[in-house]
Amino acid sequence: MIILGSTGSIGVNSLRIAKRFGLNIDILVAGAKIDLLNEQIKEFSPRKVVVANSEDIPKVNHSDVSAGNASILHAIEESDSKMVVNALVGFLGLAPTLTAIKCGKKVALANKESLVVAGEFLDTSKIIPIDSEHFGLWYLQNDKPISSMTITASGGSFRDYSMDKLANVTVEEALNHPNWSMGSKITIDSATMTNKLFELLEAKWLFGTNKLDAIIETKSIIHALVNFKDGSTTAHIATPNMQLPIAYALLGKVAEEIVPQIDLCDIGGLEFRKIEIEKYPIWQLKDDLLSNPHRGVVVNAANEVGVYRFLKGEIGFLDIAKTTIKCYDKFLDTKASNIHDIFEIDKQVREMAWKI
Repeated sequence: MIILGSTGSIGVNSLRIAKRFGLNIDILVAGAKIDLLNEQIKEFSPRKVVVANSEDIPKVNHSDVSAGNASILHAIEESDSKMVVNALVGFLGLAPTLTAIKCGKKVALANKESLVVAGEFLDTSKIIPIDSEHFGLWYLQNDKPISSMTITASGGSFRDYSMDKLANVTVEEALNHPNWSMGSKITIDSATMTNKLFELLEAKWLFGTNKLDAIIETKSIIHALVNFKDGSTTAHIATPNMQLPIAYALLGKVAEEIVPQIDLCDIGGLEFRKIEIEKYPIWQLKDDLLSNPHRGVVVNAANEVGVYRFLKGEIGFLDIAKTTIKCYDKFLDTKASNIHDIFEIDKQVREMAWKI
């Protein structure tokens, strides 16, 4: 297989599954964690390696190393591998998804931005979602009439903060997620609830329904719920470990224990909360975005700029959502007619977001 983002949490867990089940690694694509990449090269002997920056090429212990986004696309095109794990972060993950699908490969997708910005132009039959929430929704379906679907959120780093504290929170506080260890971008998106907004939009494209919502479940052991027309609800409960959805994505079916069974008596109790717009202002876009999913490219571009500026100390935490909402309102009449328009709209939104 090809693993894009091999040194991130999804990539590392994908390699653990590959090692456990003896799966071959053809290509590794990584960012700046060269020491970890070299360890992966030594263990998995990929045929080719791609890194983000050309200055890092001499540091990589491999005879076939290239750098840059174009090299990622070329590597996908010339590989005989039929599976691509796309764990890249952000809009830059879209082009590899498009290229992999064009080449007839399956995409185990953790790059949520691909579906968020361009879901209407992607062949979802070629996509296997790695997100635990979408995996849970898929797992629960059993041919009974479905009323609606619900995914869960942790609530992020500030779920227990009062509103008056949010204006002055630090980057360090925002990156201190209560349940997960993730990269900085997705951790911030979790804190603003933008990540969950993206996952609802992904679910719309994957399952073909607008009847979607999300709630906060503070222990992150319930990942999804399916509400049936007979009035009953089933929940997918599993240890918060990404190796379970990854194993299904890579193997197709699983016949042995991937994660330890949860003992509900040890858990003791569960807490559910509504996602309140006052604390998570981005949530006011939910219904309109699900009805107009083409606007996902606007939300993503504005959010990427906002998160970057917050991490650099240029704006406050609450300004991230303000940036997204202002751009969303400005681009209400913008709609892509093709995949090329997606890239142009992304550019225009970013230009505006930098000026806010």
